[in-house]
Amino acid sequence: MKYIPNTETDIKEMLKAMGLNNVESLLQNIATKTKVQELNLEKGLTEMEVKAHLNSLAHRNKTVSENDSYLGAGAYEHFIPAVIKHLVSRGEFYTAYTPYQPEASQGTLQSIYEYQSQIAELYKMDLANASLYDGASALAEAALLSYNVGTAKNKDTILIAETLHPEHKEVLYTYFQGLPVTIKEIPAIDGVLDLKVLQKEINDQTLSVIVQSPNFFGVLESMPEIEKIVHSQKALFIASVNPLSLGMITPPGEYNADIAVGEGQVLGNSLSFGGPYLGIFTCKKDFMRKIPGRVVGRTKDKNGKEGFVLTLQAREQHIRREKATSNICSNQALNALIACIYLTSLGKEGLKELAYLNIQNSHYAKDELCKTSIFEPLFKNKPFFNEFALKSKVPLDDLLEKLKAKKIFGGVKLNCFNQPYKDTLLVCVTETKSKAQIDRYVAAVKELV
Repeated sequence: MKYIPNTETDIKEMLKAMGLNNVESLLQNIATKTKVQELNLEKGLTEMEVKAHLNSLAHRNKTVSENDSYLGAGAYEHFIPAVIKHLVSRGEFYTAYTPYQPEASQGTLQSIYEYQSQIAELYKMDLANASLYDGASALAEAALLSYNVGTAKNKDTILIAETLHPEHKEVLYTYFQGLPVTIKEIPAIDGVLDLKVLQKEINDQTLSVIVQSPNFFGVLESMPEIEKIVHSQKALFIASVNPLSLGMITPPGEYNADIAVGEGQVLGNSLSFGGPYLGIFTCKKDFMRKIPGRVVGRTKDKNGKEGFVLTLQAREQHIRREKATSNICSNQALNALIACIYLTSLGKEGLKELAYLNIQNSHYAKDELCKTSIFEPLFKNKPFFNEFALKSKVPLDDLLEKLKAKKIFGGVKLNCFNQPYKDTLLVCVTETKSKAQIDRYVAAVKELV
């Protein structure tokens, strides 16, 4: 490892401290087939040649700004007001570090405080935190909280809806490797959680039940009914919710969710090829001291002057050590600030109008696409927000390639996520699509088939 600036003496001292004889012993737990034995690198390039090469690679990217995109499945194209980039690019925001020292971080702390207040109000929950990576990690941290709460009562099972985002499930299973917890998936029927199976599977050993709404297929779940079943067994109800949908749809606090999480990318954050994103985490005040992330509070100093401080940082290893509630060691404050500015610029009525526009556009697109006789709904008569699943009567791969040639990204194939549906398409339609663009998509489908 010539690129690591350690002398032979340094390496020997470190290996001795670990009780090892050589570097190979340090790496013995890594599978042989994953180790690179030799790097066959080409001759080095000049800086100018490297820049030219990278530019040529970058131009191969097909972005949503250059095409009509109906992609979704967890990352969504929304209009981002110009004010957001203008404000978050300011040096005091863009370069600010984790706010450990409140006397030097008042601006950052205030922005997190405002974000928390807005998210708690949006989700109608007692409190919100900051600093989680994305929607998937927020969901896994919520499950971990239910484990920390429930193990004292000898509970050992988490029930999750089959309709959860598949990648969120993967993160959840990764989090719980090695823990004495059984995770069971409750099957879906016609695109939603099967309530009869949930009623049968839940018992006094259930730590929590996790349900996403709108779910992976875009369908709205019957959250109030699920809540009654969950709380009848004194389990925790964890809701994963698209925050943008809450402009029109009942928020988690109003159907008595214990913990509510979500992906904050839709709140003014760009697609950015998959990140960085923002994990939203809200809960009832009963769990305040067990949540991951940070909670910023507003206070007054001895002179009566208002200020902001990290009221709670129970996940911090430098304070709690092995008792830390989480091992997340990052701060998504810039993404949270973007969400804060986005919600502020929209206001309550603006958010409601935006959610309604998503509903209008997506329902119009679904109706028009189904009129072509090429598509039919995968799940009939199911309410949805801005995403819906269609079954194609023609080979989907060929159709999508032809649409791509016309600069239309037609949607995401469900089999990309190992879903058991052949020639099925998940289509997302947001406020970024005009009636003319949707009509163009429909006309292109008719023309190609």
